[in-house]
Amino acid sequence: MLKRTPLDNAKTKVTFTLPIDDLTQSVSVVGDFNGWQPGKHELTPRRNGTRSVTLTLPAGEHRFRYLGTGGIWLDDLEADRIDSQGSVLVV
Repeated sequence: MLKRTPLDNAKTKVTFTLPIDDLTQSVSVVGDFNGWQPGKHELTPRRNGTRSVTLTLPAGEHRFRYLGTGGIWLDDLEADRIDSQGSVLVV
């Protein structure tokens, strides 16, 4: 799930959310906005049965995927589109 909150300065706060019951213990969101670096933006477990992380992204198109423990890659079905390189988010 993706939640977008526009900010005043041509940036958008984006919350990346997944259910805790996914196939992996820990999950990071990796993408062109963080150099595809695993672990830099790890999703944190929440009491409502999800895990999430919120990032502020500049306007434009961003490619990303979720990377879980054991090298499990996940795409976000709520992304603006999914292609052979992963999920695409336009903010």
